[in-house]
Parts: sequence; C-alpha cells; structure tokens
Amino acid sequence: SLSHSPLFQVMFVLQNTPMTDVELPGVTLSPIQLESTIAKFDLTLSITEISQGLVCEWGYNSDLFKEQTIERMAAHFQNLLSSIVENPLQKVSTLNLMSESERHQLLVEWNDTATDYPKDKCIHQLFEEQVEKTPDAIAVIFEEEKLTYQQLNQRANQLARHLQALGVKPEVLVGICVERSISMVVGLLGILKAGGAYVPLDPNYPHERLSYMLSDSGVGVLVTQSSLLESKLSHNARVVCLDNDWGVIEQHSKENLDVGVDSGNLAYVIYTSGSTGKPKGVSIVHQGVVRLVKETNYVNFTNQEVFLQLASISFDASTFEIWGSLVNGASLVVMYAYTPTLEDIAGVIEKYKVTTLWLTSALFNLILEQHLSKLKSVHQLLAGGDVLSSSHVEKVIKFLPECQLINGYGPTENTTFTCCYPVKKLRANETSIPIGHPIANTQIYILDSHLQPVPVGVPGELYIGGDGLARDYLNLPQLTQEKFIPNPFDKSK
Repeated sequence: SLSHSPLFQVMFVLQNTPMTDVELPGVTLSPIQLESTIAKFDLTLSITEISQGLVCEWGYNSDLFKEQTIERMAAHFQNLLSSIVENPLQKVSTLNLMSESERHQLLVEWNDTATDYPKDKCIHQLFEEQVEKTPDAIAVIFEEEKLTYQQLNQRANQLARHLQALGVKPEVLVGICVERSISMVVGLLGILKAGGAYVPLDPNYPHERLSYMLSDSGVGVLVTQSSLLESKLSHNARVVCLDNDWGVIEQHSKENLDVGVDSGNLAYVIYTSGSTGKPKGVSIVHQGVVRLVKETNYVNFTNQEVFLQLASISFDASTFEIWGSLVNGASLVVMYAYTPTLEDIAGVIEKYKVTTLWLTSALFNLILEQHLSKLKSVHQLLAGGDVLSSSHVEKVIKFLPECQLINGYGPTENTTFTCCYPVKKLRANETSIPIGHPIANTQIYILDSHLQPVPVGVPGELYIGGDGLARDYLNLPQLTQEKFIPNPFDKSK
C-alpha cells in the first residue's frame, strides 16, 4: 500500500532490572505495568525479566499488521528461542523458526500436487492415440485450410521417415524455421515422430540471433521453407524445405513409426531471451510437456476446445497452445503468418470461436481495451509474462462473466507453467494479482539464502521442483550444476 512509508519503525526493549521493590533513603520504588492501546512504533517487542523467566509483549500498528501476523511472529520468536536453548552451538542459519506443523504444511501439504498422468508416454504417442479416437475431427486450421487428425498424422509420418533417412533419431536436434502455417505444425510433429528434438527458430528474429541459435545448438538438419533460406539463415545443416521438397517427402509411407524414443528423451530446446546475458538453450524432455497438458488442474483440456496458436514457436507458450490442443483432441487455429494487428487477432478469435486463449500481459491489456466484445467465445483466458493490471482484470470479471481468467507464471526451465491463479474476484484495494499455487506434479518452495524454508509472510527466493523441470542448459554443464540443484526436501530420492 502507498498509504505508509516502506521504512518501518521498530523498537526492541529489554528490561532486566530486578522486578522487586527498590528502597532508597526516604524513597520506595515499585514497578508498575502501564497499559497502552496506542503503539508509538510500527512494531515493538518489549521483554521483561522476572523470576520465572521472560515476559514478551508485542505492540504494533494495526493499520500495518494483522493480529494473526503478530501471533505468528510471536510463535516464531518463541520457536527460535527454544532452538537456541536446545542447541546453543547451532549455526544461526539452521535455527528453526517454524513449528513442525507449519513446516509440514509448507513442504508437504501445499506441494501435494501429484496426479496420475501418462508420464511414460511421449507427445507424439499421445497424439497418435488421439488419432485412433477421432481420426476425422479437425486438428488444425490455417486461414481456409484444414487438416483432420488422420491427415495431420499421415503427413507427419511421411516427414518423419524422410528425416530418419537423414540421420534423425532420439537425442538428435533438428532446427525448424517456418512461418506460422499448417506446415509448421507438420514439421514439429514430424521431428518428434522421427525421434528427434526440435529447436524452434522464429523467422521474425534478427539474423544474428538465428545464426547464434543454429551455431550454439549445432543442429545437423534444418526444416524450413525456400523463401527463408537466403534471407534469414546462415548454417551448415542439411536442409529440408517443406515446400520444394514435399514431392519427395510424400513418397514415404503414411504409417506410424516406432523409433524407440521414451518420455525421458529430449522433445525440444528453446532459447531464453538473453535479457541477462547470452541466450541459453533450455532442454525439455517429453515428460515435462506431458505433465503440462495431461491430467492437470489449472485448465480444462477437452476435445471440445478451440485453441489459438498465437505465440512465437521460439516462446514456450506455444508448447501449451500446440500440444495442449493436439494431444487432447481439440482444434488448433494457427494465426496468420505475417505479424497480425490487434484487429486481426480479435477477428480470428471471433470467427473461429476460440475457447482457450493465452496472451502476454501487454497484449491482454490492449485486447481488452479495444476488442473486448470479440472475446465472448473465450471461456479459458490465460495471461502472464508480467504483472497483470487490476483494472483490466476487473473488466474480464465484469464483462465476461462466463470466462475463467487465469494468471499463469513460470520460467522456460519448468516447461511453460509453474503456478496458476484462477481469478474469481478482486479483493478491496487489490493492486496485484497473485501467481497462485503450483500446478499438478509441480512443487514450489520459498527459501532463504541457506536453502531453509521461510515462514508465511517472510520474503525468500522461489525454488521449483517436479516433473516439469528441464534436463539442463544445453552445452552449459557448469551453469546447469549451479542452477539445477538436488531437492533437499524430496524424501523419495
């Protein structure tokens, strides 16, 4: 709140003068207890020594602190003193503030997120299962072109066999630089079916960034289109053009392949923005993606949904859009290849009756300001990437009452989403939207600099665990060892 200074006035008082009558010549002094209902400081702890021990009194500004906060703080102080008495030689950093029940709640109860999901399956295997269920359902739409699940599966199988002939197999990285289109979806799926892992390259990225990603990842095969070869890409890879080479590709069998890949194999490598230095390749395995889009709790994935594929394929939100749709029997509407305007995006949402939509925070604000009326079909709206505006959140609550707004948070290193917060209504004077709780099969911990959990209300650093964690930073073993540390609270390992 801006109604008070961020600097708190705190006082600690220790009164250890003996609490007995003190007699001086002609004067007798007796201690008295003064009752005060007005706190002179924002927070005061007064400790008085008596024969039985110490009496602690807490005074606080009730405009700043809730009674429950002070009660919790007092209990933590008592726990701290008990820890010191029990082992006075213990390091300060290992002293315990919390009770066993609090610690259990933070570490176990609030992280009890396990669900029974197909953790042993790969992305393309789940897609193939969906093809068996609904072969004639529409899988992907781009402008006036549509493919059924069966047609998409057959094209991807043909491409996969072509890639296999070029040496693609499990753990082999394949670059893909294709404009948004049905061919882009065929390319991604074909790479996975060949057993490989895709390295998505947004053709709108600067030439220097694309060259760096190609060089750093060391891809041996590059899936692209002829119009991008000379203008965008400098590489030493073997090239597969989905337009010029399709006559050769379609000679291959349309049947499914068995390539010996499992859920622990790489699915993709996505590069971070590089805002804190050089972009880093984040290695994601199939299990991380499956954990994101199957048997989860933050959004409903059904075959009745219509997803919009809007995010750059070099941005991990595309993982949610593409595979959240295609492994669950939904329809995927691919946005125009060129950079769309706000009106274009809103028009596509309205035209195809998109039901599940992911937007960056900035785009979320703009769409709501200018095209709110075109979002009536959306009943699951996820936004994130930055702090959500309370005023825009209020608009969704008021004008789209059937839409569930979800604040989604998560780094690339944890496969798109880590925490989600379904917004029901705003609390009075709420200026920020929480990031919520960990999604299924994910754990979060708020820890201090000594990797000790901090109590509720105490600042710390967010640590993430669970099945969505990346394997590593590509070709950066030292950084991987520094950032991907063993989970000290996982008793199963």
